[in-house]
Order: sequence, then structure tokens, then C-alpha cells
Amino acid sequence: MNWISKVAPKLRGFLQRKEVPENLWIKCPETGQLVFHKDVEANQWVIPGSNYHMRMGAVARLKSMFDGETWFDVPLPEVAVDPLKFRDERRYTDRLKDARTKTGLNDAVKLGFGKLDGLPVVMAAQDFDFMGGSLGMAAAEAVIKGLETAAEKGAPFILFAASGGARMQEGILSLMQLPRTTVAVQRLREAKQPYIVVLTNPTTGGVTASYAMLGDVHLAEPGALIGFAGPRVIEQTIREKLPEGFQRAEYLRDHGMVDMVVHRHQLRATISRLCRLLTKAPSAAPATRALALPAGAA
Repeated sequence: MNWISKVAPKLRGFLQRKEVPENLWIKCPETGQLVFHKDVEANQWVIPGSNYHMRMGAVARLKSMFDGETWFDVPLPEVAVDPLKFRDERRYTDRLKDARTKTGLNDAVKLGFGKLDGLPVVMAAQDFDFMGGSLGMAAAEAVIKGLETAAEKGAPFILFAASGGARMQEGILSLMQLPRTTVAVQRLREAKQPYIVVLTNPTTGGVTASYAMLGDVHLAEPGALIGFAGPRVIEQTIREKLPEGFQRAEYLRDHGMVDMVVHRHQLRATISRLCRLLTKAPSAAPATRALALPAGAA
């Protein structure tokens, strides 16, 4: 073997571009700042420099709220997977399969029962990564089941909304979930249990037109886009320029549509205080014990 045969593999390895994980760095959408992925994750998906609130997955959201990052998964009713046999560029069943692989969820809403600072609560979180957090039959069943469970257990219901609206692949069946969830909210109200909604970026469409705006208290994360139609559609319809910051959380707070805009780092403490105030429960102890879970629970 000549010297070229010996040197060539080493030289090729030296010149080849090393593979770098795609998600090693995150670019802030506001400032363009590059931040190490692990730093953003450790900061609850808030960019440290700009305080820009990135989207947060449903499982990460529940972990950040429940004591000891543990909860009981609430069993959900089964629904028809593709009732309309819908197909556009791809089959609806294929889109569902990809979304489930990407998020690890069965559908856009994750539902759990556990303790928040020692107080039993039922909590639901929408995951925007699952087909834009769109509201279909399965997602609506999760919301309805959460409201019913809270009424049965005499516990507050907390919802983290993140959605682009109704799921078009389910057509009229998706739109039917708007009145169904509204009725479930009324049942919780009759049970005299609090319903707290946290509006995250974005919360739009049919979700805003139903259960997301029916809470007893509405919180919002900073900068969250909240509305029914998008700003561009509204401008084209009314043929006028919209005010600065229109449909953002701070604008809606100033105009009475949102009660509070709360930084993600303060959400847990704020929701805990609200739950205790609305249920007339005693103040939380300085240290709370994690909820004991059976084998196989989340």
C-alpha cells in the first residue's frame, strides 16, 4: 500500500464537514439572538436575553405545573379516526400518524389530574406542534373530559390554550365541538368549580370562539397572539390599518379582554394563588409533597 492510500482516508475525514445537530442553537424571533438549546429548555422555553416566550409542548407544560412533575393521565373516550375519509395533498390518517410521531401525543390536547402546591387540580394543555393545536373530535373530547372530571372531583380546571382553530380535515364535525365544549364549561360552572384559562401564542379561530374565552379568569403569556381572525384578514375586511400591537396579549389586557399578562416563570405561583382564592382553600404550605402515582402513570 502506497502513502496516498494511507493518507487519503485521514485527509478526507479532516476535510469533511462535521455534522452539527439542527437544534443545537435557537434563534430568537424578535432579536435574532442565538441561544444554546439547553439553556432555553432549562429556562422554560423563554429566551434569556429578550424574554421572548417560545412555544411550549403539552408534556413540558404539565411538568412545569404539577408538583414533582407527576400526574395521573385521565383516560379519554375513543373517537372515529377519519370519519370523512378526508384527503387533500395527503391523507388525513397520514397527517395524524406524522403528528403522533412528532409529539408523542395521541392528539392535540394532553389531560392530567394531580396537585398544584398541594391542591388537587385538573389540567389540560394544547400542543401547537400537533397539527397546529387544531380542534377536532379527539381534542374536544379531552377538553370535555377534563371539565367533567374537574366537576366530579370538585377541583379547579386549568386550560393552556394554543391553537390555530378548528381542524378542517373533520369539517362540520369539528365545528360541532364548539357548542359541545361550551355546554361542558357550563356544567363546571354549575358545579361551582373555577375554570382558569391561560392563553398562549397563538390562540385563534374556533378555540377563541368557544372554551378559550369562557373562563372565570383569563391569563395570557407576554406577546401572545389572541383573536378569531388574523390581523391581515381583518385589515382586508374593514380596509383600515389596525392599531400597534393589535390582538397581542398586552393590548387585550388594556382593553379588558384579558385579566392579566403573566410571565411564564410566575404562572405556577399565580395560578396556585387564584385556585386557592376561588376555592377558599388555605394557603399552600412552604413545601408540598409530590403526588403518589401508580405504576405506569406519567
